[in-house]
Amino acid sequence: MLAAGQTAGDLLRDIRRRTGLRQAELARRAGVPRSVISAYETGRRQPGVDALERIAESVGLRLTLTPVAPVDHVRAGRILSQVLDLAESLPARRRGPLEYPSLRGLPR
Repeated sequence: MLAAGQTAGDLLRDIRRRTGLRQAELARRAGVPRSVISAYETGRRQPGVDALERIAESVGLRLTLTPVAPVDHVRAGRILSQVLDLAESLPARRRGPLEYPSLRGLPR
């Protein structure tokens, strides 16, 4: 099960660690290049549900999707409005004008 903040790459890495497989062996079993497994695990690519399912099944696991509670947009908007109101009520700390370093003397 994916925990909050866990990515598909984290899930695949966890599958590999639990099964004791290297990326190359998992890729061979799933019928994908090892570079694809690596890209999924590092987040350079995001696997689709079908790819995740195929990879999980290649090691005898089943991927299941569980519906999550829908977002109450009205309530979320009300909370956001309250947070923004609170932020506006905080005292602003003025630090004076912004200062930029001189660019004179730098190589072009």
